[in-house]
Amino acid sequence: MIKAILFDFDRTIMDRDTALNNYIHEQYERLFQLENIQKQPFIDRFIELDAQGYVWKDVVYSTLIKEWNLPYSMEELVKEYEDNFQKFAVGFPDIEMVLKKLKEQGYLLGLVTNGRVGYQRNNVIKLGIDSLFDCIVVSDEVGMRKPDANIFNYALDILNVLPNEAIYVGDHLINDVQASNDVGMISVWIKDPSYKEDSKADYVINQFDEVLDVVRTIENN
Repeated sequence: MIKAILFDFDRTIMDRDTALNNYIHEQYERLFQLENIQKQPFIDRFIELDAQGYVWKDVVYSTLIKEWNLPYSMEELVKEYEDNFQKFAVGFPDIEMVLKKLKEQGYLLGLVTNGRVGYQRNNVIKLGIDSLFDCIVVSDEVGMRKPDANIFNYALDILNVLPNEAIYVGDHLINDVQASNDVGMISVWIKDPSYKEDSKADYVINQFDEVLDVVRTIENN
């Protein structure tokens, strides 16, 4: 019997690609357009260095400062990012609807995400969905990172459910799919076309609202 459904955050619930693109455009207009820096090459380079969020911004900005001779320190730009990114946070379609339906059906909801605690929690709050989760676990806060099994077990202990009583939904084949499978959870992969590898996920979906179909299928089996 399924008791809990846990989720990744970036590129699963939050449309991070859109949010980052909008943030960089605004930051460029506000800080860099008068510095004789070409807009699109700068934005493209930022996105490349960011590597879908797997490289933190101290490294990204340190590289950009050297390459573009930016008149700011790395610390200034990282703080600027942490203070302002959440203003651009946007969720994928139907996120709130799906989470509310799952809550109405009696499921516990959890969020397990890598990232800086203040930064990630601010993004969740910006989407207006923080109150829908029974637990929110951020790697920086607990000293564990996906794909470490301990971070999943930490969340399951908070929810007081066994791994085989829980579903995990995410976009990353290693950090989300393989890691949750290894713990003993049912894995759901939100398909990312950029991955060429075969998925070992128990279920594969193309968009977030299909989570409801997966849960229905599991419960009916």
